[in-house]
Amino acid sequence: MRVSFSLLSLSLILIVLVYTVGCVFAYLYPMAYSEQIILYAEKYNVESALIASVINTESNFAEDAVSNKGAIGLMQIMPSTAKWVASSLGKDYKEEYLLDAEYNIEIGTYYISYLEKYFGNEELALCAYNAGQGNVKSWLSDKEYSKDGKTLDKIPYQETENYLNKVFKNYHYYKNKYK
Repeated sequence: MRVSFSLLSLSLILIVLVYTVGCVFAYLYPMAYSEQIILYAEKYNVESALIASVINTESNFAEDAVSNKGAIGLMQIMPSTAKWVASSLGKDYKEEYLLDAEYNIEIGTYYISYLEKYFGNEELALCAYNAGQGNVKSWLSDKEYSKDGKTLDKIPYQETENYLNKVFKNYHYYKNKYK
């Protein structure tokens, strides 16, 4: 009787623990907008898990997020960048469109795709997404930050280094969800 009570208690503890861990992961790694993420990731040849990771890092999936620097929406896109991307895609642009999840995901995903093609790798694309394309070009031409002009040996902005680390941490989780 004592053994069965202990097994029952242990089972209940395990159930509570699994539920709690599941709730923590659901909070840390939301799965909202997965249809739109998959659609635009496929359309622009970017990994869905990467887009989900960027959204999590940028806004924690808050559609109405606005940064103190003026970046807007899920993917925290600067209006000037969004205007350029919309023009490149032949889409209408109004700043308030960036608060629409689908529009924001398409614009942001296209921009990441563009940066990946421009720089030739994901890490530089993400650095440019965070710090700006011009900054990354400048870093690559500076021997202090890049010995070969193609990769970064050192990221001069701590914010960008932290951003990159967080996106890749999130990516490791999301790549198992977006198979």
